[in-house]
Amino acid sequence: MRYFFFIFFLIHFTSNAQVAQHCGYDFTSYFVVNAHESGKKESIEGLKVSIVNVFGLEVLNVNNLYSWTDSNKPLVFLPNYKIDNQGNKINPTSKVEKERWYFPFAKDSYLLSIKSTFPADDFSVKIEDIDGSANGGEFKTQIIKLVPFNMYVLCSSKVRETQFGPKMNRPIEVILEKK
Repeated sequence: MRYFFFIFFLIHFTSNAQVAQHCGYDFTSYFVVNAHESGKKESIEGLKVSIVNVFGLEVLNVNNLYSWTDSNKPLVFLPNYKIDNQGNKINPTSKVEKERWYFPFAKDSYLLSIKSTFPADDFSVKIEDIDGSANGGEFKTQIIKLVPFNMYVLCSSKVRETQFGPKMNRPIEVILEKK
């Protein structure tokens, strides 16, 4: 009889442990950089936004140490883009009935997917203008120190729990100056 109760409780607790809800972004976070000129809201095109170490060198994602994507490549941000109702990327010349941002939380920004365990305190983000012709002029390079609250943590209740200090899930605002 004792064995029956033991097996009953074992099956009961095991089945309850397996119904935990999971999010599609578990173990993934994002950095979002909104780089614009003073007084303007539009993101500046043609920028190279990357994660750098204390020496200003790009950080490599060796064996997916920092991100689940782009193994053994530098951690470089990509611009967000718009998609149509079928989820296809929209060209600037395309005419579609309804469009939306691929990552709605990032809007017109640059973003980078990282692991939730990313050590933000150890790195900085570097914003440099590599193609001045795309945006009407060259901008000064900026390096901004990262902190953990810069990360967009999409699958956590911690975002709602923060009562004091900087709020989580906000883009890194960068106001660029022309040279």
